Amino acid sequence: MRRLRGRVAVFVALAAVAIALDQLTKALALVWLGNGVRVALPGPLRGLRLVRNPGASLGLGSGSTWIISLIALAACLLIIVLALRTTSMVWTLVLSLAFSGAAGNLIDRVAYASGFLDGAVVDFLDYGWSVGNVADVYLTLAGVAVVVLIICNVRFSDRDRPKEHGGAAK
Repeated sequence: MRRLRGRVAVFVALAAVAIALDQLTKALALVWLGNGVRVALPGPLRGLRLVRNPGASLGLGSGSTWIISLIALAACLLIIVLALRTTSMVWTLVLSLAFSGAAGNLIDRVAYASGFLDGAVVDFLDYGWSVGNVADVYLTLAGVAVVVLIICNVRFSDRDRPKEHGGAAK
């Protein structure tokens, strides 16, 4: 039980910091980029440009914002259940990052809604081919981390270990 409390504390602390950072950067983007200002940047980012995205990735589903919001809510709940079931601190960290990304964008959909879960996500990181936000970065990093953990066979739970019979694993 003590180990579960430790993982829950880590999950909650990381999520709180990550969501706060996401929401802070979005608030700053709304203030600094709100009048159509575009800031050019060197490197992989082409710049900073404010976009309100009612859809999912790349603007897909922009006419079904409330459905995307419900899917995001379901994803957040599923991630919490998975975080409670894992016995791995690494998986806890990755799940917390995924939760932070999903929750960060869901907060926008609720906070900027004029109807039922129809708010748009605040995007401002302009990659040239897409515009995203810090929550999207979290989701991407979590997705890559999940693939790496699976490839590296990092156990999700101690319950996943094969039972030993007579001293040798079967």
